[in-house]
Amino acid sequence: MKKLTQGWISGLVGVVIFAGSLPATRLAVIDFDPMFLTAVRATLAALLGGMVLLILKQRLPTKIDLPSLFIVTLGVVVGFPLLSALALQYVTSAHATVFLGILPLFTAIFAVWRGETRPPVLFWFFALLGSSFVAGYAALNSGHASLVGGLLMLGAVMACGLGYAEGGRLSRTLGGWQVISWALLLSLPMMLPMVWLTWPESLAKVSITAWAGLIYVSLFSMFIGFVFWYRGLALGGIAAVGQLQLIQPFMALVLAALLLHEIVSTGMLISTLGAVACVVGAKKYAV
Repeated sequence: MKKLTQGWISGLVGVVIFAGSLPATRLAVIDFDPMFLTAVRATLAALLGGMVLLILKQRLPTKIDLPSLFIVTLGVVVGFPLLSALALQYVTSAHATVFLGILPLFTAIFAVWRGETRPPVLFWFFALLGSSFVAGYAALNSGHASLVGGLLMLGAVMACGLGYAEGGRLSRTLGGWQVISWALLLSLPMMLPMVWLTWPESLAKVSITAWAGLIYVSLFSMFIGFVFWYRGLALGGIAAVGQLQLIQPFMALVLAALLLHEIVSTGMLISTLGAVACVVGAKKYAV
């Protein structure tokens, strides 16, 4: 019971940290190019993760682990950060948060795809219904928000779901925080040149809020959040603790309203609630 409770607490801390990712990214892309932001956040987090691996003398991943680590890298180190940063040039973080309502759903779908579970028809019913809430909201608000931004956020959520599912599966053998650390290091040969190629012409005009956003997504969203998140999944179980993702959209909407003074419309709340309700149903039949 104590172990399970620790898992839930650790997972909740991870979700709270992740909830600040989109608002922080929104602040950062005001002054930073999305490509630079993606590269520098991965590079800084990789340096931190590498130091922790070295200090704690962790074993090297095996050849069998490398394909899964590559998928995690593409999903949560490159895919979600880059696509969400690009999306936030077209839409507000509050609008983008609506898409987080189906993140647990995509995580479950990819977990099913990568595993041996074959959920019943009701699972796919809830999956399609949940997706329709998001698609419906995007269609009804196409005049107020960019279609390009919406498509980019959809791609970001899909990439993140794949990275979560593969990372959760790999953490059973490699260890939770070790997964994100090795995935970050795996990205360095690509990220370091990208940092150099996209380096801003001048940093003098970068605002303090943009720097704060960059630091947050680099240290907290890209590394520290995963330390708590994967620890929670390991202690409390992927299916159980994974349900905590359902409260992330609500936290993100509150942060968008408080920190960025963005308007959280009734449509956003209804769409998020509908997607979350469907995720709850899909999760029930995915186990």
